[in-house]
Amino acid sequence: METTRKKFNWRRFVVATLVLYIVFLLGPVVGLDLPVVFAAIKANPLQLVQFLIIGLSNGAIIAIIALGYTMVYGIIELINFAHGDVYMIGVFTSLTVLSVTGTLESKDPVKILFGLILALLVSVAFCALLNAGIERVAYRRLRNSGRLAPLISAIGVSFIIENIGLMWAAQAWLVPTFGTTGGASQKVFPDMLSALMIASGFNGGNVNLLSSTGIALRFTIKDLMVIVLAVALMAGLYLFVQRTKLGKAMRATAQNRDAAKMLGIDIDKVISATFLIGGGLAGAAGLMAGLYNNNAWWFMGFRAGLQSFTAAVLGGIGNILGAMLGGFLIGLLASFSDGYLNARWTNAIVFATLVLILLFRPTGLLGEETVQKA
Repeated sequence: METTRKKFNWRRFVVATLVLYIVFLLGPVVGLDLPVVFAAIKANPLQLVQFLIIGLSNGAIIAIIALGYTMVYGIIELINFAHGDVYMIGVFTSLTVLSVTGTLESKDPVKILFGLILALLVSVAFCALLNAGIERVAYRRLRNSGRLAPLISAIGVSFIIENIGLMWAAQAWLVPTFGTTGGASQKVFPDMLSALMIASGFNGGNVNLLSSTGIALRFTIKDLMVIVLAVALMAGLYLFVQRTKLGKAMRATAQNRDAAKMLGIDIDKVISATFLIGGGLAGAAGLMAGLYNNNAWWFMGFRAGLQSFTAAVLGGIGNILGAMLGGFLIGLLASFSDGYLNARWTNAIVFATLVLILLFRPTGLLGEETVQKA
């Protein structure tokens, strides 16, 4: 007698196994005790809102960096591992500009504001040119080769930029600004936004914008600046790609490079523009991160690059909106993990979440947009 067998659902089996593994193996170490977490939220709901603010602010920075990854991959299918280190150079560029212009010691609100604007412009321009130069020197000649050669080249460029940052941080004339000697040590990035508020007397010099409301929350000028500037940059980039002639050429190149070339689009120009824009965004993120986290480190680009690339994959590699969404999600997930679980296991929790999501959505939350070969 024949018996019918149900088709085994491997996807559910793998997902269930992975979830059980995380819960039972990592639970006691990570602190993944959901009843305890829910009890903490119930006892102090405002703390949840505070972690939400922190997550949105850090997620905004991650999203800005992730845009550079997703744009480059969408155009030429290259994982630009040096992008996180370009962001690190943006942090040091901003800090150096603030030091050279005397902004760090100033008590004049006009001078502080001018110094911050100048630092933003210089950081954006320098990182944009650096990223475009990397493409021209290290990637362009390898564009039509196999995938391994550009990948190794990107890793090599990453190491080179990291060592440039290490030498930059070791410059003796910057020691008064950086606060410590030795290039390997973390440097102090002064809280110039709070200094601007105090110097201008805005909100009575109180850096907490919610101080007059009586709510036990801390929402500072730093949080406001990071979120507003990030949203403005992301909206500007999205409108640029959708509405401008160059943006349409970028989308055409991403869909089919050969067809775009036959239609008269200068592929080299489009790719250079993509690296230029991505580098500029990394420079802006560098100033934002320095002002928000108040530190600068030659190795900070590695973790930021890892989180940002993860955000791009989570949202859908090559998808601009996906990179934005992924950045905010990772920022929130990291904030809640640091606050309610165990900060030492935050990266593990972030990547475990990524794996679980990709099991159900292999192309990311909003879908992958990649080059279609002719």
